[in-house]
Amino acid sequence: MSIRPILIHPDPRLKKLCDPVPEITDDLRRLAEDMLETMYDAPGVGLAGPQVGQMARIFVMDCVKEEGAAPRPMVLINPEITWRSEALNVHEEGCLSIPEQYAEVTRPAEVRVRWMDLAGKTQEEQFEGLWATCAQHEIDHLDGKLFIDYLTPLKRQLITRKMEKLKRERARA
Repeated sequence: MSIRPILIHPDPRLKKLCDPVPEITDDLRRLAEDMLETMYDAPGVGLAGPQVGQMARIFVMDCVKEEGAAPRPMVLINPEITWRSEALNVHEEGCLSIPEQYAEVTRPAEVRVRWMDLAGKTQEEQFEGLWATCAQHEIDHLDGKLFIDYLTPLKRQLITRKMEKLKRERARA
């Protein structure tokens, strides 16, 4: 397992639609392990393939936040939302590809997601709260959409400029 570099916005790969995963391979299993290690190290609660330069429909998440609670690492391959609640939830979102920037985003409060696991079996689960927000945020990544795309053009532009500056500073370091 290894920690992979996380792409920082703006990067054209973060705005591309990801290809479905055709089959479960050892390379895909290694990618999933690396993504989980990278997410935990960051630290974050979710990480999508394109954030580590892999243009495949895969994301990992673990939204367990309670002190002393057992982690629940999840790997979701070719995920799709099969149902969304009419009830909405506002959550302050951040993104490992947009470090230290946060904004309130309104999304369905609950979603049902179907995906393939690393054994190639179809899974389906209904998520609520942070889990629902995270699943929707990560599926957006697979569709080339960032949480800042939900903001006003001015706020999006301000955050993009901050990220361009951050990338310049990191390139100089």
